[in-house]
Amino acid sequence: MTWSGPRTGQGADALDRAAPAPTDLRGRQPKAIHSALSVIEEVARSGPGVTAHEISSALGMPRATAYRLIALLVEDEYLVRMPDLRGFTLGRKVVELASLVAPPPPPRAARSVLDALRGHIRGGIHLVRYDGDRVHPLDLDPDFPLTDEPRALRELDASAMGRLLLAELAAAGEPLPGTVRASAERVAAIRRETEAAGYARQVAEFSRGYGCIALPIRGPRGRLVAGLALSAPVTRVEDPGDVLDRLRDGARSLEPLLG
Repeated sequence: MTWSGPRTGQGADALDRAAPAPTDLRGRQPKAIHSALSVIEEVARSGPGVTAHEISSALGMPRATAYRLIALLVEDEYLVRMPDLRGFTLGRKVVELASLVAPPPPPRAARSVLDALRGHIRGGIHLVRYDGDRVHPLDLDPDFPLTDEPRALRELDASAMGRLLLAELAAAGEPLPGTVRASAERVAAIRRETEAAGYARQVAEFSRGYGCIALPIRGPRGRLVAGLALSAPVTRVEDPGDVLDRLRDGARSLEPLLG
């Protein structure tokens, strides 16, 4: 093989056009980057276990495109397949990035309120915060873990803590996330029940024999910022009695600490 000297003329121009620099972001690359970020955002919004089909549907993205992007993101550890192989969740790299900007744990005074409630009420006492149309765990009761945490946090109509936010979004006329499976009539009924009671409730729809209650914690101008929830056997959820008064006192004590 002999060296033919530097490239000149039309042949050199064609080669240069065919081999752009690795950092060149012209053409379709920005759209591909945006699409990949949209996939990561949808997995974060939907929670662990979301399927490729659900991602494709939620984003209005061609199924083949979604599958290709998911495969690349899994390969680069931005996403990871769930152990049961039915869906995906955020991968190591996203978790590492998120840890740099993760919200701080609730203040010590808030944890003291939760500890007092857990010491006097039999059942799981959970604290969540709300961000737009998402529910985020802030302090979940380690002695009474949620039966299905991903679903409870992702599907707003599945748990009382989600229904509290669902009623708020419906009242404000805000669009509901795609993870809400309930009909418009069902959402309206949840809103009416929540507004009439002053708290949200779910009875034996999420886990047989159990239910939950969630009370609002509001910040400035009445904005819903967090929820205080109790998970317990159905009989105690249907007739909470004095427990409801304790939860209301706890929610009032938490408002200045979380608002």
